[in-house]
Amino acid sequence: METAVLGAGKPKTSKETALKAEDFSVFYGSFEAVKSVSMEITEKDVVAIIGPSGCGKSTFLRCINRINDLVPECHTKGNLFFHEKDIFSRDVDVNVLRKRIGMVFQKPNPFPKTIFENVAFGPRLHGIRRRSALEEIVENSLRQSALWDEVKDRLDQNALGLSGGQQQRLCLARTLAVEPEIVLMDEPTSALDPKATLKIEDLIASLSEKYTIVIVTHNMQQAARISEKTAFFYEGSLIEYGPTKNLFTTPTKKQTEDYITGRFG
Repeated sequence: METAVLGAGKPKTSKETALKAEDFSVFYGSFEAVKSVSMEITEKDVVAIIGPSGCGKSTFLRCINRINDLVPECHTKGNLFFHEKDIFSRDVDVNVLRKRIGMVFQKPNPFPKTIFENVAFGPRLHGIRRRSALEEIVENSLRQSALWDEVKDRLDQNALGLSGGQQQRLCLARTLAVEPEIVLMDEPTSALDPKATLKIEDLIASLSEKYTIVIVTHNMQQAARISEKTAFFYEGSLIEYGPTKNLFTTPTKKQTEDYITGRFG
């Protein structure tokens, strides 16, 4: 059961710790891509992870719902807790974990199915079969992702016919359909135009009332606009982590200052 595996059903305070890394490292073979990271993420925060290419930020993000399990020779050291359960414990059901910690990737990846079937896929996988229940979930998820009004009259059309921005919002709706607690976003707007990017950013602000959101972004202006806290990674290490305003205006580390002022990137 989910309760036994990952602590579901526990009474929550408004700012309970959702994720906690303790000396957490990630290796690809002998290469240490993430080096002894320790940080906490509280519920319903929007946390941005920034840093230059190859600094370990996406690797760290993909460990949170164990997508990196699919990468050959990838292994971890230390602890990564979801609430108070180490997600790498042997008794963790990875399918349950990925239901409770959803992910939106850099490039939109809708299934070659109808819009309806894309959103209904997860709920069906987890045992919901009744058509009326699926219809309600699909509508609610598309509303949360600000897509319902654009697609409500063509739910039976192939999702691949949507624009790039619409496809990314559909992928977000597909993630929300299984009612996760945490939404991970790996460069979710890098392939989108400015108008579609703004829609995703507006969505992040509204969704943070219900979900914890962790977003990897190369766009420092985006991090400053949407996040409450920011983590700066460099060469696999967490250099600085704290309130976004403080990190961008009064960084405590010279490496952080050099990065945000454009001295390297």
